[in-house]
Amino acid sequence: MVSLIVGAKGKGKTKYLLEKANNAVKEANGHIVYIDKNSKHMYELNNKVRLIDASRYPLANGDAFIGFVCGIASQDYDLEQVYLDSFLQNTKVADDSTKIREYINELEAISRTCSVDFIISISKDQADLDESLHDSVIISL
Repeated sequence: MVSLIVGAKGKGKTKYLLEKANNAVKEANGHIVYIDKNSKHMYELNNKVRLIDASRYPLANGDAFIGFVCGIASQDYDLEQVYLDSFLQNTKVADDSTKIREYINELEAISRTCSVDFIISISKDQADLDESLHDSVIISL
């Protein structure tokens, strides 16, 4: 399953994502990964959540980022949830609604194949998202 947290930059999406990841640890049977554009939030995450700083890897575009996520999912059979913060920056799609939808659809396919839930923050208002993604929005700030 793919869930989206959307809203303009500075609205508190990261705070909500961090809180959600920290709460998930209490009930998780598997591993939880948090992928961010840097390691700034390292001390805000429970130590049982694996933080991955995407800036440490040569991820030139969204295709590379999806491959990166596939690599993470393929090496950890106990992976239960992946939190993706700064999705637009990590995939380098900026304001391309078609690419955003395409990458989220790819993550949905990975979710089904690997039984992994993705919780994604997107710095975009819900009204500006492709309508096909509206059902995936769990919070709009």
